[in-house]
Amino acid sequence: MKGSCLCGTVGYEIDPPVSLFQYCHCSRCRKVTGSAHASSLFVAPAQFRWLSGEANVARFEPPEAKYYASCFCKTCGSSLPWLVQGGRNMVVPAGSLDEDPMLQPRGHIYWGSKAPWYHEVDTLDHWDQLPPRR
Repeated sequence: MKGSCLCGTVGYEIDPPVSLFQYCHCSRCRKVTGSAHASSLFVAPAQFRWLSGEANVARFEPPEAKYYASCFCKTCGSSLPWLVQGGRNMVVPAGSLDEDPMLQPRGHIYWGSKAPWYHEVDTLDHWDQLPPRR
């Protein structure tokens, strides 16, 4: 399964199986995605390969974090896969995949930290593209 950044400079590939797919609502994941939650897949480091642009990947580790880090493209800022501190898993942002992972998230973690404005998406209106003008 392949993925890339928005500008196409960085590319990667992961081998199945994915060990976990979940939504994380912690404040770090909300900050790094600019959204209500991160959508993350987890794979063993041996299942992950950079295909292009690895030198263009920047990494940030908050000093107080035990496991968390984030990686992003230096050109376009897209979130990219990152090796957890300690090296046991690669966290792959699902939105960076170029194809359907053919699995669904298992659940929500850090639900107690969710944004106060977050609401389950099924309760909101849906449009295939932009909503009609009013």
